[in-house]
Amino acid sequence: MRFEIKSFHELTVSELYAMLRMREMVFIVEQNCPYQDLDDTDQKALHVFLYDEEQLAAYTRIFKSGIKYPEASIGRVVTSPLHRGKGYGAKVMKASIEALQRMGEPHIVLSSQAYAEKFYEKLGFKRTGKEPYLEDDIPHVEMEFKGELEHE
Repeated sequence: MRFEIKSFHELTVSELYAMLRMREMVFIVEQNCPYQDLDDTDQKALHVFLYDEEQLAAYTRIFKSGIKYPEASIGRVVTSPLHRGKGYGAKVMKASIEALQRMGEPHIVLSSQAYAEKFYEKLGFKRTGKEPYLEDDIPHVEMEFKGELEHE
């Protein structure tokens, strides 16, 4: 298992293809959500890849504060269907949080699909006081992280 964190312009064509393919497979096909994934912010993100052998197993994109939100943020959190059940989602999230903290970003927000709220709570995120809302016809909740990761 290995991690890579790259800006958009550092991505190889193969890395970009693998990332977009996984996002399409999960967010559009698996979740039956025919909405645009490409939102003109990938170019401003840092992309966090978790590889199992040479296969992309999990991914997030992270933003410093002031780009998508006033706070730093994590989004497009996804694990390949072929690699689920191995803890890779939590591992890529921890790597993403640590990367933002190294950049001086202790306050992190994300928009969680409602079913995944418990997953993020285990990582130290808490729901904000805002009401749940629909995004692309999927229930979401806003969550935030303030503090330190618990190291195992």
